Amino acid sequence: MTNIILRGCNGKMGQVITDMVDADENAVIVAGVDVTQNRINKYPVYQSFTKCNVKADVIIDFSAPVNLEEMLDFAIENQIGIVLCTTGFSKEQLAAIEQASRQIPILKSANMSVGINLITKLIKDAAAVLADAGFDIEIVEKHHNKKVDAPSGTALALADAMNEALDNEYEYKYDRSSERIPRLKKEIGISTVRGGTIVGEHEVIFAGTDEVIEIKHTAYSKAIFAKGSIQAAKFLPGKPAGMYKMSDLMG
Repeated sequence: MTNIILRGCNGKMGQVITDMVDADENAVIVAGVDVTQNRINKYPVYQSFTKCNVKADVIIDFSAPVNLEEMLDFAIENQIGIVLCTTGFSKEQLAAIEQASRQIPILKSANMSVGINLITKLIKDAAAVLADAGFDIEIVEKHHNKKVDAPSGTALALADAMNEALDNEYEYKYDRSSERIPRLKKEIGISTVRGGTIVGEHEVIFAGTDEVIEIKHTAYSKAIFAKGSIQAAKFLPGKPAGMYKMSDLMG
């Protein structure tokens, strides 16, 4: 049985995870942490980790970058891992996460979908072949109108994966309106759309001379992210300190 503390338990994703864990015979949420206290849960909910004294095997974090440090301190003190699903961290916060991973296992992913992690592998291979053949690379990401960070963490992760395959020689272009110049060869364009209730859509476009290759992933519900985070929570306990990825679950 995997005992989980769920940070962000009263948010939309937190409630999806709660419902899925309720139906899971091998996992249980023993406590929640959320600054809002607007729901009645089957488990105790604390406003901060400084007030939480519940023992657990792992933390799932589906919240926001604020108060990251107190969660890291709690996890280190109790020697439990973190499944980090939040995006939009500052450089300083990313450094703190990296530092914490020297003492505890942390699985960090901008997108918990198994499908997204599969196409990440595909686009790395595609970029390595197509960039040399003169193809331009563009990413278009779409999300609901309540999402505050842009571009999405997943779009940046996709760009980083391809850039790694290209020896990190490419720069990211987020806005073309301020310059009137032709597209540079070694750049990855990242475009953002926000509207309605779009759960998540990511499209990678390889545009060459007289041909275009598109690799696309569409999420129709938040359940795919919840399922992935629970799989990661079962995977992490007992692992050595270090940084892990969703691809580590897939072998």
